[in-house]
Amino acid sequence: MGARKHNSAEKNKEAKKNKCFARLNNCPTSPRKMRLVAGLIRGVDAEKAIHILKHSPQEAAGRLHILLLSAIANWQAKNEGLRIEENNLYIKEVMVDSARQLKRIRPAPQGRAHRIRKRSNHVTMVIDSRTEIEN
Repeated sequence: MGARKHNSAEKNKEAKKNKCFARLNNCPTSPRKMRLVAGLIRGVDAEKAIHILKHSPQEAAGRLHILLLSAIANWQAKNEGLRIEENNLYIKEVMVDSARQLKRIRPAPQGRAHRIRKRSNHVTMVIDSRTEIEN
């Protein structure tokens, strides 16, 4: 059983080497707000996604814009000598997971207290190049 588990770990490691991704941890925006913006760019070409995020009024769009630029830089580091324009980069996955919550207390009427949950999230963005077969 140990050998089988070791082989699957190696396969995951090899698959991760070929993927180009960027992560944003503990972003102080609620996951719901981040998912709304992430849905705008999921599956879109990288250049078009940059324009969408640059002109979107949400605060989460600015954070995703920086994350997308980081993912593109990671792709360039892995694929030296290749041009972005020729490889048709697109956003393959955008995953938004909830992270820790800061719990605060707000005074309420008649001696009570209300709990305030300040949410945060983790974002993982995977980019890939479109090949002629996928089109």
